[in-house]
Amino acid sequence: MPRARPKGGLERSAAADLFKHTLSKIPTVYGRLSYLASLRDSNSGVYRHHGLFLAFGREESTHALQSSHEGLFRSWLTLTLAEKSQDLEAYMATLDDPQSLVVKHWRQSKVYRTYIPLSASPADTELFLSELEALLEVWR
Repeated sequence: MPRARPKGGLERSAAADLFKHTLSKIPTVYGRLSYLASLRDSNSGVYRHHGLFLAFGREESTHALQSSHEGLFRSWLTLTLAEKSQDLEAYMATLDDPQSLVVKHWRQSKVYRTYIPLSASPADTELFLSELEALLEVWR
């Protein structure tokens, strides 16, 4: 499928466009991580973003989404536990449902496991899960 010709408002790369027009508008690291994870197909693991695909093609847009997801996951891991708590609380404040309901659902469904990039190491996966679950336990 042919790509659409980039317009004046688009950046030179899919990754730069994704950051400028989408990710920079999401105020929290966890929110960005959540957004990118939501673009990964649960059946195939392939990232999909219609606008990026039209402007930059399948390969470049998929690579930009995957590498951005991996980078944000690493950024989240480098935050201190206190910073993670503040970021997560700020993220929860943007949601329509009360924090208590969200925490209860997350603890039951463990939906946050889907936020881990497929390339994450077992150690990074364990760190992400243990710290997030500790925060959820504190908020319980």
